[in-house]
Amino acid sequence: MRNYQDSYRHKGLRKKLMDILREKGITDETVLAAMNNIPRHFFLDSAFDEIAYEDRAFPISEGQTISQPYTVAYQTQLLQVKPLDKILEIGTGSIYQATVLAEMGAKVFTIERQKALFEKTRTYIFKSTYPNLKFFFGDGYEGLPTFAPFDKVIITAAAPFIPPKLIDQLKAGGKMVIPVDEGEHQRMLRITKNADGSTSEEAFDNFSFVPMLKGKQG
Repeated sequence: MRNYQDSYRHKGLRKKLMDILREKGITDETVLAAMNNIPRHFFLDSAFDEIAYEDRAFPISEGQTISQPYTVAYQTQLLQVKPLDKILEIGTGSIYQATVLAEMGAKVFTIERQKALFEKTRTYIFKSTYPNLKFFFGDGYEGLPTFAPFDKVIITAAAPFIPPKLIDQLKAGGKMVIPVDEGEHQRMLRITKNADGSTSEEAFDNFSFVPMLKGKQG
């Protein structure tokens, strides 16, 4: 069961969480405004209702997690989202990150490889609110060539390498934010695709993500 009531208390907890994110170095106010508008507890079982606005990850089904709010804010800030950006997200998960991007006015194409998680998108509470959010069941390493090219790509799982097909699906001048490396921690990279098809890479802080797996499951 989920609690779909957004009380004054929830709103107050959300505002406090945004203050914590500012203290941790998130400076993009458009990211913070989007996250402040979205009831994170809607994406969690009601058992987590009391602690949904703590800055930490929580388990969802199929061995996956809803990312820590700081991680969501950090990746979104690096992505430099603009209204009407066409964004490919790899790893729908709880749909929280995709909802933040949609709230910022982006056109979001999100892929989930776990059938059980993908099925939950059918009951997504904000379907009518965000017609700019499209769901796909598929292999994230393959991307969505039919809908390419994309302005931005965001990967919400630990990739052992930068998937070449996702670079191919990025526009010239486009950006990809991806946690790379196997093991306990990953480097957050921002990759920019240059006009000649080559890429430039910037490295940021270390994070810990569930692994990005190939193929579809279920």
